[in-house]
Amino acid sequence: MNPPTIAPATTDQIPALAALFEAQLREHDIDSPADGLIPVLQSLSEQPQHGFILCATCDGAVVGVAYAACILSLEHSGWSGWLEELYVLPEWRGSGLGSRLLDAVIAGAKERRWMALDLEVDSAHQRVISLYARRHFQPLSRTRFALLLRDGRRGF
Repeated sequence: MNPPTIAPATTDQIPALAALFEAQLREHDIDSPADGLIPVLQSLSEQPQHGFILCATCDGAVVGVAYAACILSLEHSGWSGWLEELYVLPEWRGSGLGSRLLDAVIAGAKERRWMALDLEVDSAHQRVISLYARRHFQPLSRTRFALLLRDGRRGF
């Protein structure tokens, strides 16, 4: 088996990416079916100014994915990133692939001259904190809130 490669996602990978993002969101108890994610991923591929998706593949199979959204931040005084999702298939966890994906996201953010990269860690996934701490992410003393503006209906 060859080692995984990490590269910007391509449009032909969108269905596989949607399946991985669906699995990631399911781990966070978020019901977001893959068919609802596909239009969002297509929009991102057509409008790269909104962020970027990296895809980890091994022998043609998608085994990991990361999505960083671009935001204009007052807090960071410029364009910054929000690492919305970083997901590695369970059988690939512990292999260093998550670290490689995170390094590639950080490199992509620097290439785009983003001021910062923010993320959140689900309270049920504390094991990943060390991954971010090793890359010098600092914890913030905040609580995140969300308001669904479409009555919980999915769609793009």
